[in-house]
Amino acid sequence: MKLRKVTAASATVLALALTATACGSEDKGGGSGSDGGKKITVGIKYDQPGLGLKTPDGKFTGFDVDIAKYVAKELGYAEGDIEFKETKSADRETALARGDVDFIAATYSITDERKQKVDFAGPYLLAHQDLLIRADDNIAKGADLNGKKLCSVVGSTSAQNVKKDFAPKAQLQEYPTYSQCLGALQSGRVDALTTDDSILAGYASQDQYKGKFKLAGLKLSNENYGIGVKKGDAEMVKKINAALEKMVQDKSWDAAVKANFGPANYQNEPAPKIGNIVK
Repeated sequence: MKLRKVTAASATVLALALTATACGSEDKGGGSGSDGGKKITVGIKYDQPGLGLKTPDGKFTGFDVDIAKYVAKELGYAEGDIEFKETKSADRETALARGDVDFIAATYSITDERKQKVDFAGPYLLAHQDLLIRADDNIAKGADLNGKKLCSVVGSTSAQNVKKDFAPKAQLQEYPTYSQCLGALQSGRVDALTTDDSILAGYASQDQYKGKFKLAGLKLSNENYGIGVKKGDAEMVKKINAALEKMVQDKSWDAAVKANFGPANYQNEPAPKIGNIVK
């Protein structure tokens, strides 16, 4: 009698263990993610309004975020399956190589140097280096900056490019952050702020700056933003390109541009040809 009780108890434990193992295997291989299923990790910027921004309440907004959500959906992931991870410019290649992220959408300009380290899908946006100026000012060409105060962030090449190629007599003022440059522009301490027009439009679209600034529209360079993936992952590149093509075709791309850049009167380029990886 005692032996039968032990056997019955053992059988119960074994049955429970098998059930738990089966459930664990099912969760790992599928599901919507919100109940412990599959997840996808996406690298974005946390500090670029209009592109990639983590708000105080923990939400993520911006054009890059909208691109990432659409792509993830086409890859089979619901919005709740996405884990956004901050990837600063200097960390992007390392994050992909280590597998910290599955792909990166973070104002990631496609260059020959970067293509040696990562693969790119896209491009999904053609941006240009430009100037942000006060709404009542006008700068028609780069040379108009000669003698004026030009702001950019410490370590940025944008202002140096302007001084080198367009306005050698511009007075460069460097600040730690773009927000400080915006404050200096608003107060009149500087005459212009320079970086990619998409980034400038995002900052100018913030509620506290609406109507105070405008883009000069100079198009001082071409910046093709791509989605970075681990080097050699041709299948992922193919899938992401297909998702981007669909986003353009169904007009979700246009809606994302308008929602994130519209308040700054951003004159965006048409959606670039997906799969045309250029410098």
